Amino acid sequence: MSLRGLAGMARSLAIYRGRPWRIRALARFYGAMVGPGDLAFDIGAHVGNRSHALARAGARVVALEPQAAFHAFLARDLPEGVTLLRAAAGPAAGEATLRVSRLHPTLASVAPGFAERMGGAAGFAHVAWDAEETAPVVTLDSLIATHGLPRLIKIDVEGYEAEVLAGLSAPVDWISFEYLPAALDLAFACIDRLEALAPRRYNLMQGERLAFALPRWLAAAAFRAALVAAARDGRSGDVYARA
Repeated sequence: MSLRGLAGMARSLAIYRGRPWRIRALARFYGAMVGPGDLAFDIGAHVGNRSHALARAGARVVALEPQAAFHAFLARDLPEGVTLLRAAAGPAAGEATLRVSRLHPTLASVAPGFAERMGGAAGFAHVAWDAEETAPVVTLDSLIATHGLPRLIKIDVEGYEAEVLAGLSAPVDWISFEYLPAALDLAFACIDRLEALAPRRYNLMQGERLAFALPRWLAAAAFRAALVAAARDGRSGDVYARA
């Protein structure tokens, strides 16, 4: 790995793994959604903080991480019993080109045009996508066929969330996906896909705060307006959809 790559990995580890109590808090948060023996998919595992938290909450975890260096790290780091795959998820099986920012590897994406689109967005001007990898692509349906229907799917794939959901044909109790204020159309596409599978109720978390921002869960139409309002503060976050 290059020095830039090592610096990027160190940066991600400091952000997401530098506070061990954070994983314990995440486990308590996920404990309201999954229990012992429940299956969870971590799509875009990166340094594994969410996989660790889900496992700590008692879930059986299938984790996907397409970046070779981070997959190698997770293979040594994840708890016994977590199934780890070096793959991205998408609408169909195949291969994809992963564009990587070596200094900011959490922003790696297989979404075509994502780097160009986000290059001028607030908070992204300093990011250079300066490396590429090829990674296999699987679908959520294929993961379900192999491992079973999950109770929860967490998706954090930098602009490719809707394509990941396009590979899902069965409703799942809990799904979370990242939203970016500069690309709310991508979040709306995710909502459209989920609603095509089954009506949902929605809430959101802003930034890394482990609390839902809305006082009640909303149907899709009302939630869209709430998400637009929440995104005005410029912070990214996660949308949660429940059956």
